[in-house]
Amino acid sequence: MITVGIDSGNRNTKAVILRDGEVIGRAITLTGFDANKSAENVYEKALADGRISSDEVASAAATGAGRKMIKFADDTITEISSSAKGILFVHPGIKIVIDLGSESSRAVKLSADGKIISYSINDKCAAGAGVFIETMARTLQVMPEEMGQLSLKHTEDVPMNSQCVVFAESEVVSLIHQKTAKEDIAYAIHKGIAGRIGSMVRQVGIVDGIALTGGPSLNTGLVQTLQNEIGKEIIVPEYSEYISALGAAIYASETAQ
Repeated sequence: MITVGIDSGNRNTKAVILRDGEVIGRAITLTGFDANKSAENVYEKALADGRISSDEVASAAATGAGRKMIKFADDTITEISSSAKGILFVHPGIKIVIDLGSESSRAVKLSADGKIISYSINDKCAAGAGVFIETMARTLQVMPEEMGQLSLKHTEDVPMNSQCVVFAESEVVSLIHQKTAKEDIAYAIHKGIAGRIGSMVRQVGIVDGIALTGGPSLNTGLVQTLQNEIGKEIIVPEYSEYISALGAAIYASETAQ
């Protein structure tokens, strides 16, 4: 059986094609102003990647912020459930999955049999998500993908107190005027984000077996800083930005049976 998972995020929309428990196609595109159109676009790209037609698809499920706008989806699943299903598919022993998006983040604690025990969400402030890094990167006049490596080259631990994106941007400008090294500012930014994510993880209870998913998980500097913050090794799975879409595809296969 072939199923599709669509993760409609605020920044990117992802799709995963699952055939009998094997990923055969995936695609990603910018969400833009029309979530449904972006989902249709990424769906077609994923089908092409998997070399199949839409007629072969048994069911499609959507997750993410725009999940209710995806008209062709047969069902929807919350981000909490999709990230849990996705991570357990690729790493069955995971006890906590930290899912980072562009404008929100969540920590989900799982039982030994994969059930959701508890979760914590940050959806009221972008200070713990990808858009924060992008905004600070523009202020530092570097590319967002450079921020992680830049932070790993820091030599000083510069305090940064602001949690709001607007105030943090002003604080970064102030640090630039003080001739603070970009590497040190980048580290301060990542340390602040790690502190906020760490607070979410502490709310559900820190244990071994932690995974990081979502686009910001590709930031090596953030991964390292977060590991230092919570004192535990963090696993970043392959294709970590597709985990929620994978979870939606798994859910589609469960409900289509």
